Formats: sequence, structure tokens, C-alpha cells
Amino acid sequence: MEFAEVVRRRRMVRNYDPDRPVPPDVVDRLLDHAVRAPSAGFAQGWGFLVLEEPADRERFWAATTPDGGGRERWLAGMRRAPLIVVPHANESAYLRRYAEPDKGWTDRSTDRWPVPYWHVDTGFAALLMLLTAVDEGLGACFFGIPPQQLAPYRDAFGVPEEYQPVGAVTIGYRAADHRSPSLRRGRRPMDEVVRRGRWS
Repeated sequence: MEFAEVVRRRRMVRNYDPDRPVPPDVVDRLLDHAVRAPSAGFAQGWGFLVLEEPADRERFWAATTPDGGGRERWLAGMRRAPLIVVPHANESAYLRRYAEPDKGWTDRSTDRWPVPYWHVDTGFAALLMLLTAVDEGLGACFFGIPPQQLAPYRDAFGVPEEYQPVGAVTIGYRAADHRSPSLRRGRRPMDEVVRRGRWS
């Protein structure tokens, strides 16, 4: 598929065919593309938890789903995904990298960082997985883990404290889906979001 077509077709998919697992070679390709994301100082401070087994996926949903919330339709479709990948950011990997001689920030302070690039870079990796899924004929959805569910998630999967999940990605073959009501807002026109040469 042409790259422009991949970008045009990318959307968040919230319902999957539970009877069609993602082939192992495609899982490997998703992860291989993810680790080719840019990273500050080539720190590569990310970690990916891959959940393919039904029991592991069930444990994920049990740990990350808050009681109530009225998201039953969303959750029903998302739970059908045969693959969940949780990308994690590791701040300490970046602080260690930038304390090395070629960078020279020996105090490992976060004060010099204009934004937390460990989150940015892990987001880049997640986006590459979303685009790869489209290229492979799959659907995918990136979503957040509620803050109050982070401790149960960590406990359920033994995630080290230095790794922070930036969200999760469900992946699988698309099933009949409903469009997000948010799409009714339409895409903002280019002249509202792009400034050339000067902001105003």
C-alpha cells in the first residue's frame, strides 16, 4: 500500500474479529517498526508488553477497566482484539543517556528537557505500530489507561516502576464498527492549524 494511502486510512478501530489472530510474523513486524521510531540521543527508552494469550488479555482488561463509566459498547468491541501492545516510556534511560560524556548533563536533571521526550518518543513508536497495522490490513486503536488503574495494571503484569505506560494499542482484523461521535466535528481546515513564516 502506498504510504499516503496508509495515512489516509488510519483511524481508531474499536471492534475486532475475535476469531482471527494476528499472524506471528505481523506481530514481529509491528514491533520491528515500533523500535525504529526516533528517540532523543538514540536512548530508545521504551519497553513493550505484548499480550496475545486470552488469559493475559483478560487480565489486562480486569486490571485497567474502572467500575462503571458507561463505556460498555466501546469495551465490548475493544475486548475482542486478539492483540494488545502496551508501550512504556523509561525516563531514567534518557537521563542516563544524557549524562554520558557526549551529552554531558551529569546531574541527570529533568529541568533541561523542554518536554518529556521519553513520552514523545514512545508515542512515535505507538504511531508506527498504528500505521503498520493499516499497511498489514489490520485495525488498531490507541487509548489511555485510567490513572487510578495504573497500580492494578503494574501489579497484574509485574511492570517495573521505571517503566510508565503511555497508553495501550489494541490490534486485530476489523469487524463492523461505529464511527466515533467526535468525528462529527470534522477535520480543522489547514488555514486554522498551519502558520507560515510567522504565527501572527
